[in-house]
Amino acid sequence: MTRKIIALSASAALALGAGVSLNAQNAPAEMPGQMDLSRVTAGTYATDPAHTLVEWEVSHFGFNPYVGLFGDAEGTLVIDPADIAATQLDVSVPITSLAVVSEGLRDHMLRPGEDGADPDFFGPEPGNARFVATDVRRVTNTSALASGDLTMNGVTRPLAMLVEFTGAGANPMSDAQTIGFTGTATVTRSDYGIDYAVPMVSDDVELRITAAFERQ
Repeated sequence: MTRKIIALSASAALALGAGVSLNAQNAPAEMPGQMDLSRVTAGTYATDPAHTLVEWEVSHFGFNPYVGLFGDAEGTLVIDPADIAATQLDVSVPITSLAVVSEGLRDHMLRPGEDGADPDFFGPEPGNARFVATDVRRVTNTSALASGDLTMNGVTRPLAMLVEFTGAGANPMSDAQTIGFTGTATVTRSDYGIDYAVPMVSDDVELRITAAFERQ
C-alpha cells in the first residue's frame, strides 16, 4: 500500500512538473520595452532613424483627412529622469523622406514651381525640418511639454509639442538601451510660406510623432 502511495505521488509530481514546464513554454514573452521610468538611464541618446516617423494630417477639401509620413529622422536627446527641465532635444527630418502618399502627390509636393514661379509646397531640394527644444516641463509622471523652435522651408517659428513616454529597455536586435516617445503638435503651414490651396486643404497640419532613441 505504501509503495502504491509513493508511486502515485511520484506520478503526480511528474505530471505537475510537466504541466508547469508546458505552461512556461506557452507563457507570453515579456516585451523588451516596458513603460517603466526606472529603466531610463540618464545620458545622451540618438534617434533610431528606421523606427522614428512623423505623420502629418490635413483636411482635404473637407471630404476626408489626408495623411503622409516623413522618416529618417536624425538627432540627439539628452535626458535625466530626475531633472526633466534639463532635457535637450535637437532633431532633423528630411522633407525628401516623404512617403505613404501617392507618387503623383509626392512629385507635386517636391517639384519646382511652374514657369519659374515659387513651388506650391517644398520644391525639389528642400532643407530638413528641424526642431530644437528650448524649454521642457513635466506635465504628468510620463508626459512633458517640449517648447522650442521649428525651422522649415527656411522659416523658424515657435512650436509646442506634448510628449508621452511609451517604453524603455534593451533592444533585442542590437542590445542598445532604447527609450520611446510619442508626440503631438499642430503646425500652421502658411506661417512657413506653404499656403497652397488654403483653406481647401487645411492650413493647420496635425503632427503625430513616434520616436525611438538609443543610448550612446
